[in-house]
Amino acid sequence: MTATIPVRLTRAGLVATARLLLSLRAIDLPPPAGAPRILVANHVSHADFVALWSVLPPERRLRTRPVAGADYWERSDLRRWIAHQVFRAVLIDRDPNSRRSDPVETVAEVLHGGEDVIFFPEGTRNLTDTRLLPLKSGIFHLARAVPQAEIVPAWILNLDRILPKGAFLPVPLNCAVRFGQPMRVETGESREDFLTRLSAAMLALAEQKG
Repeated sequence: MTATIPVRLTRAGLVATARLLLSLRAIDLPPPAGAPRILVANHVSHADFVALWSVLPPERRLRTRPVAGADYWERSDLRRWIAHQVFRAVLIDRDPNSRRSDPVETVAEVLHGGEDVIFFPEGTRNLTDTRLLPLKSGIFHLARAVPQAEIVPAWILNLDRILPKGAFLPVPLNCAVRFGQPMRVETGESREDFLTRLSAAMLALAEQKG
């Protein structure tokens, strides 16, 4: 689908603003692959997927769709337009009592269509002092549903320090998204073992220097 001029201008403006204000850069972004990818990252703010999406090369950015909560992005006409038109987000109803479709199946359909997704396996923003919340099982079920997909761990650096709690002006810091090596669920690997392995891969990126 060809984007309209307002959509293209909004996308360009968001990328330019994010890169300028956050000094964003990608570290060790894996080269393109023939398989769809699930980019998984830590989640500390509503700007996380904008940051990750913005560091991708333009051609990869246009085929990468963030997975986000419908309860937040459907609250106003503006948010809805940004989510659907600008980011082409895959909106998920996080309330089991009201959802009409399986979130895993919804995201799997996007991957089967050859597009990549941005996925936050913690399931919600981490507002605690813990570096990484326990990962939810959704990423395991998604990986099993689309076994050909590569899971690329990532860590968003410094974004939680740009606007500390109680501050009114952003703190000038260099933000980056560091990427790890693609991985898949191994044959016979249990959910617990996979989530432990993925958590370790993400935390290792947080510890790297440079």
